[in-house]
Amino acid sequence: MRILVVGTGAIGGVVAGSLTGLGLDVSVLTTNQAIAESLRERGFRFTAETSMAAVPAGPVHTALGPEVAPFDVILLATQPPQVERAAEEAASHLAPGGAMVCFQNGLCEERVARIVGPASVIGAVVAWGASMPEPGLYDRTSDGGFTLGRLDADPDALVTRIGHALEAIGPVTFTRNLTGVRWSKLAINAAISTLGTIGGDRLGALMRYRHVRRLALEVMTEAVRVATRLQVTLEKVSGTLDLEWLALTDSEAAMSGSPSLVAKHGLLLAVGTRYRRLRSSMLSAIERGRPPAVDFLNGEIVQRGQRVGVPTPVNQAAQAMVWAIARGETPATHGALRALYDRTRP
Repeated sequence: MRILVVGTGAIGGVVAGSLTGLGLDVSVLTTNQAIAESLRERGFRFTAETSMAAVPAGPVHTALGPEVAPFDVILLATQPPQVERAAEEAASHLAPGGAMVCFQNGLCEERVARIVGPASVIGAVVAWGASMPEPGLYDRTSDGGFTLGRLDADPDALVTRIGHALEAIGPVTFTRNLTGVRWSKLAINAAISTLGTIGGDRLGALMRYRHVRRLALEVMTEAVRVATRLQVTLEKVSGTLDLEWLALTDSEAAMSGSPSLVAKHGLLLAVGTRYRRLRSSMLSAIERGRPPAVDFLNGEIVQRGQRVGVPTPVNQAAQAMVWAIARGETPATHGALRALYDRTRP
């Protein structure tokens, strides 16, 4: 099958390089000239920590002209703010019976389905992290795999075929409840990615602070309450992390300490230790002058909470602070997280 990877940032670069290394027919599309030049000249390069050899790149496009043949699978690995434009530009190059695969955090499958139709959309929930220290150089910062599924249908032969290819990167599971998996991941990303952006540091360093863990619990709690009101059945993340258990109860939200709270803080400490090298891709986007994806994370929780009457004050405050950082009004520091914590106390 002919594969096009749209977006060659951290996740897209690791995916494209890995699939190319398997000998698959992989082309990439990037609007970043520096990345395009690096891939053409030196291929996909990986840091020593990633333990992957350099892979010569296949066709590298900066635009898709009429001379480019259709693709059976288009993997969308852009940041969420660019996903709809990417889908629109690539739609005419999707072969009949093919599919676009959303690697973004958030609920992007619904947006892409409005462009190419639900039958042409597959969701790939990513459970690992990566960064791009320089154009064309990729660093995988944590282990993990993928969960694949469709919005309103069971996994089919194409989903299975794509999943088998992605097993070169990490373990793949298939789901009949993509919405539940997406909402669980949304709750986590709205905490980890957004707080990582505000704090300006890697996850391991941030999760050592009790007030950061408390903010994370509050962000996820609001997401769980909105999902519950929407009658979404949440799935455990990576088969183990239970968001419904992790969400604060009313009594826990009103107190500063209890055995159950200690357990929840302990779990977040463990997550911080496991993914200690994880750096927010949203922060990297801001540093590159791109808009942050916060409206696709915390913004989705806020917007849908307003629709169903569930208050989301912590997510709303976090969303506003990320935009303040993006506009240059405040720096991304540990102090900014402390200010967010103080501002959101009842």
